[in-house]
Amino acid sequence: MFALPTLHFTPQQVAQVCETLEESGDIERLGRFLWSLPVNPSACEALSRHESVLRARALVAFHTGNFRDLYHILEHHKFTKESHAKLQAMWLEAHYQEAEKLRGRPLGPVDKYRVRKKFPLPRTIWDGEQKTHCFKERTRNLLREWYLQDPYPNPTKKRELASATGLTPTQVGNWFKNRRQRDRAAAAKNRLQQQGGDKLSRLGASSPTPGSMTSFDEDEKIDIDDDDDDDDFKDLDDSGSSSTSSSGSPLSRR
Repeated sequence: MFALPTLHFTPQQVAQVCETLEESGDIERLGRFLWSLPVNPSACEALSRHESVLRARALVAFHTGNFRDLYHILEHHKFTKESHAKLQAMWLEAHYQEAEKLRGRPLGPVDKYRVRKKFPLPRTIWDGEQKTHCFKERTRNLLREWYLQDPYPNPTKKRELASATGLTPTQVGNWFKNRRQRDRAAAAKNRLQQQGGDKLSRLGASSPTPGSMTSFDEDEKIDIDDDDDDDDFKDLDDSGSSSTSSSGSPLSRR
């Protein structure tokens, strides 16, 4: 059994041990070390002021499936930006696993989106910048600007844009694919609306009989639902499609 005489450790030394074990990836050993720490209130309060110790506790809670403790740690302690990415990933994955267990099946892209909407990131592990459909607004603006230049970015451009936005190349590719799909759907809707308007104009120009109007109303009614323009949440696999690059890269101006 791994145990250290932690009563002789300072809080700073405990934090350093936690960082070392976290970097090694030995979660089991990290858990045993945390278990050996003193439990008196004054010592616990001193240790809780060290982010490394709190992050270690959250990590152990996540890997042991103790999600209630994980949520409590993340919601009641403010973490620095350097810890946000790892803690955000644990927060989301824990909620995904709970949802899968409750539903008895793996989650699809829409299921995960709904989980993220139901359990948003706490401000303790989030920089507070407004997000729209899980992308920060400045990220969406950059993606839109790039899309106007080249709606079919090649793999090199995807990696460049991913680096600039903090996304993965797959997320970038998914966003572009979803945006192209929405644009195609909008173009198809406009064509149908135009065809419907032309047909009404032709009918109005003639002198239709009551029977002919009934035929149009019942058999040729055009019923088109509004397209949902909020599909940035789709986590589809990137098709990897690419085309020639545009000379006016938005990233080159940054």
